[in-house]
Amino acid sequence: MELSVGELAQVLAQSQPRVSRHIKILTDAGLVERRKEGSWVFLTLGRAELATALFALTDVAEEDSSKRVFAADSARLSAVRQDRTEAAARYFAAHAGVWDEIRSLQVAESEVEAAISRALGGDPLGRLVDIGTGTGRMIELFGRRSTDAVGIDKSSEMLRVARVKLEAADVRASLRQGDMYALPLEDGSADVVLLHQVLHYAHNPAAAITEAARLLVPGGRLLIVDFALHEREELRLRDAHARLGFADEAVVGWLEAAGLSGSVVEHLVGGELTVTLWAGDKQALRARRAA
Repeated sequence: MELSVGELAQVLAQSQPRVSRHIKILTDAGLVERRKEGSWVFLTLGRAELATALFALTDVAEEDSSKRVFAADSARLSAVRQDRTEAAARYFAAHAGVWDEIRSLQVAESEVEAAISRALGGDPLGRLVDIGTGTGRMIELFGRRSTDAVGIDKSSEMLRVARVKLEAADVRASLRQGDMYALPLEDGSADVVLLHQVLHYAHNPAAAITEAARLLVPGGRLLIVDFALHEREELRLRDAHARLGFADEAVVGWLEAAGLSGSVVEHLVGGELTVTLWAGDKQALRARRAA
C-alpha cells in the first residue's frame, strides 16, 4: 500500500529524518517512487523487477528475529490503517449532507453505474485512468478489470478517503494528486479515461477534454459522465459548479476538437437533473477519415 513518509516512520518506529535518508537511497536505486501531495510525500514500490528480487532475497534471509520485527511493523501498520479510516469517516460526516442532496436530484447512483458499465463493455479495460477520482468509486468498480488503474484528484483530502476505500475493497491502484488541465501522465498512457461528474467543475471544459484525450492510445476511449443542461443555480453558488450541465452538441464538439469521434451514449432521466454519458473514441475517428 502507498504510505506517506510520516506513516512509514510510524510503522517502522523510526525517526522521520532517518526514514527519509533511507527513502532517498531506495529512490535513487529505483526501488521506491515518491510523489508529493500537498504537504505530504507518498511512497510506492518502484521498478517491479527490482522489488520482486529484493522481496525474494528478504524471504531467503529471514530469521526469527526478523519475523518478530516484521510482526511489530504489521501491528503498527494496522494502527495507521485505523487512523486513515477514522479520518475518512470524519470527512464523510462533514460532507455527507451536500452529497446526499445532489444525489437526490438525479437518477439513482446504481443506475448511473450500470450505464457506465454498459458503455465500457465486457472486455478487459487495459490501463484505466480516472480523472477527478474523488472517493475512488470508479476504480473500486472497474479497477479489477484493468491492468493498471490510476486515480487523479486535485484534493489531497479526497485522495486519502480514496485510499481507505480502495484498500477496504482490496483494489490495487495508484493515486496521484494532479490538475485536470495538467495531468501527471505521459501521452498515450491509457486505454480508458473516465471523467465522472468532474466536467461541471471545469471553467474550460474543452481544455480538460483535450488534456484527457492526450492520454489515450490509438483505439482508446474517453467516457464522460455529467449533467445535461439544467437551471439549478444554487449548485453554482453553493457547491462551486462552474457549469450548469452541458448540451450534447457542446460536448461532442469538444471531443471532436480533441481528435476523438464524439457520440452521445445515453441519457438517464430521473429527478430534476438528467445524467448523460458521452464517449470519445480515438480509433473511430481515424477509421472514419480513412473511409
